[in-house]
Amino acid sequence: MNPTSSYTRCDVSAAEHYMDDWLFLCPDPAEPLGREVCREDQEAEDKSKFKSKLVSAWNSVKYGWTLKQKSKFSKSSPLIMFGKFYDLKDEGDKECFRRSFASLLWLTYRRGFPKLAGCSLTTDSGWGCVLRTGQMLLARGLILHLMPPDWNWSMGTRAVKDDMDLVRPADNAEPVWNVEDRTIMRGRKLSVGSILDRPKEATHRKVVSWFADNPKAPFGIHQLVELGRSSGKKAGDWYGPSIVAHILQKAVSVSPDLSSLAVYVAQDCTIYLQDVRKLCERPHPHSWKSVIILVPVRLGGQDLNPSYITCVKKLLKLQSCIGIIGGKPRHSLFFIGFQDDNLLYLDPHYCQPTVNMTKENFPLESFHCKQPRKMNFSRMDPSCTIGLYAKGQKEFESLCTSVNEAVSTSAETYPMFIFSEGQSREDDEHSTPTNSITYIQRKSGLERADISSSMDEFVLL
Repeated sequence: MNPTSSYTRCDVSAAEHYMDDWLFLCPDPAEPLGREVCREDQEAEDKSKFKSKLVSAWNSVKYGWTLKQKSKFSKSSPLIMFGKFYDLKDEGDKECFRRSFASLLWLTYRRGFPKLAGCSLTTDSGWGCVLRTGQMLLARGLILHLMPPDWNWSMGTRAVKDDMDLVRPADNAEPVWNVEDRTIMRGRKLSVGSILDRPKEATHRKVVSWFADNPKAPFGIHQLVELGRSSGKKAGDWYGPSIVAHILQKAVSVSPDLSSLAVYVAQDCTIYLQDVRKLCERPHPHSWKSVIILVPVRLGGQDLNPSYITCVKKLLKLQSCIGIIGGKPRHSLFFIGFQDDNLLYLDPHYCQPTVNMTKENFPLESFHCKQPRKMNFSRMDPSCTIGLYAKGQKEFESLCTSVNEAVSTSAETYPMFIFSEGQSREDDEHSTPTNSITYIQRKSGLERADISSSMDEFVLL
């Protein structure tokens, strides 16, 4: 049993019991960002918008949201999400899971945002799913970094309750909805808890704004596409999980708001501890940056190597794991947990209107999903990037121990990735070969791994 888990298994009958489905949160359309156009340019603008909508509609059909929008979850097995175990037979655990899931940031395709640099695209539908899953992975790390432990979105909590069982006011009058935040105004004074939640909600809203679909947002689609140019990518191209990891690293490194956070991308399926320490150590004594570690891997050939399914499960049981981006071939998903042989995920393949975040109280509903979905492990694409997070030096040392134990396998296979006390060759031109070459344990002994520097490829395990 994972010592960090909060679930205790109970005996159940042999027959499986399934929990009720949750209704999918259908966000209200938001006004797309735009600008005034002259009358003589109106016809050209209308043609461009029509073309963009047509391409978006086609991509949504080809790559987009599938018709199946409900998933059944067994009550006889625990559901694991971000290292926490939920007993779905227990109403308290079930409600806790609902709140936690509804609090996750959900970043999807958008349409109607300002044109991306160098092209006329105003939507990422059909090509930006890996960038969106990368955003969700980073968002999870930012929430852990900036918010208190076990934080839940208070508006999301109320939305879940109201969606399932709307309680009328005492006088049986219809509730009045605030157009901006869609909350139910009961006509009563704010509670002490609501007042104390204000700073947290302000931080939550700030984090969401960092992923806005405009050129000024530090982690928005415009900035990520711009940073991808150095890797030879442009808007409309396919971005692999490995390239997105490096793009996220660059985006955080140039952000003035996150000087206390670093992002490290593993090289050749190896986390070089000396490099991580160098990245996180600060000039002040006993000062250490928080770190997000991204590990691009390829777990097999065309299909996921079955021997790694157990390793993936062990990783998702750790609270230091902030998710995995990958999914089906050219159809990236954000994996956040599992139940039995099914992965729990958030799907970016749902094209929504762009939200104008220049408003003080922009709507948040479209950034949170209430419909958990699952997929069998056998359908998972072997190309993926694993995310890990450590708040400080002590947490990092604990992460190394627990993650190393999770990825270590039997002698018949080899680790998913490894930790090395050395440093990468890229950071030390004078390092010895043993510090710059990854050795992988196989039946026949130690073999040297391919250390191609291309971010588009993975070391094939």
